[in-house]
Amino acid sequence: MDIGDVVVRKSYDKDVTFKIIDIREEKGKKIYILKGINIRIIADSPEEDLERVQSEEAGKKDEIFNRKVKESIKHILNSRSEAVEVMSGLTLKNKETKNKELYFGRPGKVLHVDGDSQYLEICMKTYKRIGIDVVGKVIPEKDQPLKIVDLVKESKPDIVVITGHDGMLKDARDYMDLNNYKNSKYFVESVNELRNYERAYDELVIFAGACQSCYEAILGAGANFASSPSRVLIHCLDPVFVCEKVSYTNIEKIVSIEEVIENTITGTKGIGGFQTRGKYREGFPKSPYV
Repeated sequence: MDIGDVVVRKSYDKDVTFKIIDIREEKGKKIYILKGINIRIIADSPEEDLERVQSEEAGKKDEIFNRKVKESIKHILNSRSEAVEVMSGLTLKNKETKNKELYFGRPGKVLHVDGDSQYLEICMKTYKRIGIDVVGKVIPEKDQPLKIVDLVKESKPDIVVITGHDGMLKDARDYMDLNNYKNSKYFVESVNELRNYERAYDELVIFAGACQSCYEAILGAGANFASSPSRVLIHCLDPVFVCEKVSYTNIEKIVSIEEVIENTITGTKGIGGFQTRGKYREGFPKSPYV
């Protein structure tokens, strides 16, 4: 097997499709470093546990994920169209119909900090597609707590996403011990730093976590949303879809956590959090020069 091959792990019932990104030698034995194609995960495996995936089979799995993503984006845009009609005065009794064209709005701005450049690139393309103002930064997970506040001061976002790679250590049984996770402690530290900077949940909205992250500890540190309640692998676009819902909900409204999770690919097993006030601000009147 070579770098670039698409494989599955036999011992995990071939549940996730990976690409081989590196090959190392440990005690005279080849160890293959794997990266999830659709799921945010880095893993390693001996050669005997790997099986090459035929392009047709890999294509079928990609098609399933792509269909889910397209359905989520379609649902988001359709729902937003209805919401914008309300926010622009088309159905609000306290706004005169003759002035409806003078209303405009500004959705919440996002800072997305990610430990993986490839996944961040995918997220940035999706943010652009669904019309969100975003700043993206690639920062290794262990460095995120040291830099996150400075990045917030620099970009002045309404919503912050802190993610990357994570996972429970092999044979770990205590789900509440941060030492049993690869990077959860860094997400917790980052959230702590942000809450020391801004305590109010509705002033600075925080999503933190990755695959199998310690959900309870991240929420306990002060995040509005986190992964992963059931310690499952999450889709790389789940944080994006959470941000969209908050970004385009009017500041007069509290975002329903059920509606937030409905927007995601992974659902309640992968994402959870608290009620949070929306970040969409309505403006009046619209400039005649724009």
